Amino acid sequence: MNRSPNGSTCSPATGEAHGLTSVFHRPRPVDAPALRLIGFHHAGGSAAVYRPLVHHLPDDWDLLLLDLPGRGRRAGQAPLHAMTDVVATAVADVLPWVDGTPLALFGHSMGAIVALETARSLEGLDRAPVWTGVSGRVAPRFSRPGETPLSTLDDEALLRVLHGLGGMPERITEAPDFLERFLRVVRADLTAVDHYRPDPFRSPLSSPLTVFGGTQDAWAPPSAMHLWRRETDSRYAQRFFPGGHFYFLGEHFRALTHQLVRHVDACRTATAPHVA
Repeated sequence: MNRSPNGSTCSPATGEAHGLTSVFHRPRPVDAPALRLIGFHHAGGSAAVYRPLVHHLPDDWDLLLLDLPGRGRRAGQAPLHAMTDVVATAVADVLPWVDGTPLALFGHSMGAIVALETARSLEGLDRAPVWTGVSGRVAPRFSRPGETPLSTLDDEALLRVLHGLGGMPERITEAPDFLERFLRVVRADLTAVDHYRPDPFRSPLSSPLTVFGGTQDAWAPPSAMHLWRRETDSRYAQRFFPGGHFYFLGEHFRALTHQLVRHVDACRTATAPHVA
């Protein structure tokens, strides 16, 4: 795949002055934005994967890309092995930026879980996002009986799977130190994903949800994505693009961003027609 929490309730400006933005990549800071979009990366990845988004977003949108512990701006921190800890960290990082500006969340693969659970936590605090987008991940209630957890594979088998998914750093096996760090981080992320067990009886979101995916993604096939519909009582939509698990890398980044903006705007505008 591609290349501490804080509980502060200070404003973004105050948070920035105290260094709270260090956990985020903020490629194009926008003062008084019309909307703030927060991106959550995939297992083994970092915030850098979403940098191309900034070239296709509206000028008045502020983009914040979160690095979880173990990579990017948090490379010196130990990676987390439990989804409860991952989500608690993400929520604590996001909260200082919940200041009344409309908030949208987007995550791919593992990041889809983090986005969903962060949205649920924010709703519980009466700070619901206006929209959540999930990509490249089957719904929480979907299961593959008998599937071997990726986190239990040996290094060689795991690297084969990750290479097959695409998006791996080029020539990673030629840099032993980097490979060792990468495997440590990706195993922690995959352990969190493999042991993620949401309550099957919990209430769905009350805010909108859009699902994205690749038409040839064997890990999140379009035929299985409809189960995401159970995760919200609000507006729901699906969009698929040609390609596999990392369908959006390269030329399709623009198309994904266009659809993301379209769906967010539809959810922000009460009089907008339903996006089917």
